[in-house]
Amino acid sequence: MYSTSSTRASASAATQRNILSVGKLNQMVGSLLKTQIGQVWISAEISNFVAASSGHWYFTLKDRNAQVKAAMFKGANGRVKQRPKEGDSVLVRANVGLYEPRGDYQIIVEHLEFDGEGALKQQYELLKNRLQQEGLFATQTKQAIPSHINTVGIVTSATGAALHDILTVLKRRNPMINVIVYPSQVQGGGAAEQIVNAIFIANRRREVDV
Repeated sequence: MYSTSSTRASASAATQRNILSVGKLNQMVGSLLKTQIGQVWISAEISNFVAASSGHWYFTLKDRNAQVKAAMFKGANGRVKQRPKEGDSVLVRANVGLYEPRGDYQIIVEHLEFDGEGALKQQYELLKNRLQQEGLFATQTKQAIPSHINTVGIVTSATGAALHDILTVLKRRNPMINVIVYPSQVQGGGAAEQIVNAIFIANRRREVDV
């Protein structure tokens, strides 16, 4: 009697099993990742970057404690200003998913920006909005460029490569033009104040046309 009861119980348990194929399991896990986690923002470091012949990018996002495989398809990475390289710190917006044929958990990156890029863009937009509100971009406040220019004023570093490039272009286009340089530091601490002061001096002297 015991043997018969055990056999019946085993048969009943077998009929109640929800047996899945590997493909079905991966499909279920992938669906859970998409619906339960979905889109996320991740701060990480780039590693193992590969640009495939298809135009897609494949790389690893990592931090001190973990890493995850990532892909960024051609349509999305075409909007990135420069190609990432090993060790770059980035901020990405991505969808979490599973590559079902291999059962690999990965993220599909839709947007990538380099560390600090977002903050700089935000600062730029805030400054642009403030200047627009002050009317500095209004057409009626802009001065017309003179039709005949004899003297050009340039505010820049007197020792920088940029000045050499500007002078080369000006002389090529108009060898007779006069140039006055108002030296100023153009980067680093104190640069903004020096540039403002140089512009003030140029306006006060009234010795250039533009």
